[in-house]
Amino acid sequence: MDSLIRALKPYIERIPSVERPKGHVHFRQKFMWTSAVLILYFILCSVPIFGLSPESIDIFEAYRALFAGASGSILALGIGPIVTASIILQLLVGAGIIKLDLTNPDDRAAYQEFQRFLVFVMIVVEALPQLGAGLLMPDLSLAEKLGVPASFISFLIFVQLFIGGVLIVYMDEVVSKWGIGSGVSLFILAGIAQAIVVGLFNWVVPPNSVLPAGIIPRWIYFAQNYPIEYLLSSNGLVTLLLEGGILALVTTAVIILLVVFFEGTRVEIPIAHAMVRGARGSFPIKLIYASVLPMIFVRALQANIVMLGQILHARGITILGEFVDGKPVSGIMFFLSPINSPYDWVPELVRAKGAAFATIPDWAIYLHLLIDALILIGGGILFAIFWVQTTGMDAKTVASQIARSGMQIPGYRKSPVVLEKLFERYIPKVTIIGGALIGVLTLTSNMLGTIGNVSGTGLLLAVSIAYRFYQDLAKEQIAEMHPLLRRMLGEEV
Repeated sequence: MDSLIRALKPYIERIPSVERPKGHVHFRQKFMWTSAVLILYFILCSVPIFGLSPESIDIFEAYRALFAGASGSILALGIGPIVTASIILQLLVGAGIIKLDLTNPDDRAAYQEFQRFLVFVMIVVEALPQLGAGLLMPDLSLAEKLGVPASFISFLIFVQLFIGGVLIVYMDEVVSKWGIGSGVSLFILAGIAQAIVVGLFNWVVPPNSVLPAGIIPRWIYFAQNYPIEYLLSSNGLVTLLLEGGILALVTTAVIILLVVFFEGTRVEIPIAHAMVRGARGSFPIKLIYASVLPMIFVRALQANIVMLGQILHARGITILGEFVDGKPVSGIMFFLSPINSPYDWVPELVRAKGAAFATIPDWAIYLHLLIDALILIGGGILFAIFWVQTTGMDAKTVASQIARSGMQIPGYRKSPVVLEKLFERYIPKVTIIGGALIGVLTLTSNMLGTIGNVSGTGLLLAVSIAYRFYQDLAKEQIAEMHPLLRRMLGEEV
């Protein structure tokens, strides 16, 4: 398959792309591009899909914190196609089906171009089945008013979804090449931050509920409508913990502190510049070495599997399980669906969700929790390894980069082979430990719930992305100080 990718490269690279800057981009300009793309992202999330029926089902609703975008908007697919394309290529590389040397500039360019082409393919693959299965339905009354068939409205919906998916791709490229950090990370952080703020202060009462959606309005509602004696009783405390969102609030705060702590936990390897006496620093190998981004791949893989089951169910095929209101209630889809709150794994709370969940036995609920734990921890380790190998964070690539930059480790020969052996002592171990640790943190926060129902995965991503965005800002400001620092940081002068 690697030969096919190389053969397709001359054709794939003709797809229009955002040109890379030819020189150093000033920090102020990078910040401007990043801010402009973020504003555009929020505007596009508010643009509804023309002709979409209100009865349509958003199959990515439970994963919205990961896929970004907004339900019913032209960005409904969010970053799903980008993540799915990355998953496919990482699995192919990890399985040895694609044998490209990602340290070779030509092979790496071919890999990146093919990944970009695959993203456009995945936009079509994720949009068409939803239309074909009747999950995204055309507005029949609008079709009647316009005097056109419903299939024409469905075609317009597909075109809008495709345009939205393409816009996300190019917005990501603009941020990655001209801005600060990654566009994908920026969109995830923006969506999760918005959900947390709404989860705290939303005064709107959802349908079929008497409680406001936001945590703080709920506290006010409890204070106005419940006597203090009840709130201090055992039943009242349970109500405050679950319905009042206190458990979600505490979980959110604790997870934020833990992620910040683990992000700061690292092994510092001293380095010095061979040509500049006194220019010393350190190369940090973080405990969460692969970051929490591989967890996106774990949840995205789950989302695509559950999406397949939901599409089959919509077509009358229930062999993988049945769905009620977009949620799996039986079959393998029930066991593969993610745990997002106590209402997904505490038997009494699971059965309280509705008649469709009332007959689920205790063993099935606990098995669902066990399978989700294995998926998160095992998947976290697996995708962390793939992420390190495909993003140039492995020991061999890091050693080569340090040697080329003119840096060396005091007490060791300036040889990539020697440096590689040194990094082999740390990088593989922290990759596995960090992947498992992120899986455990995600599982814990999912079990207890989070503010705004952003899920534990989303919360970990938001905190980690915000922390690294702060570091990127600091790095950009330092790089402005002197051209030599930019060269040491691996940037062009």
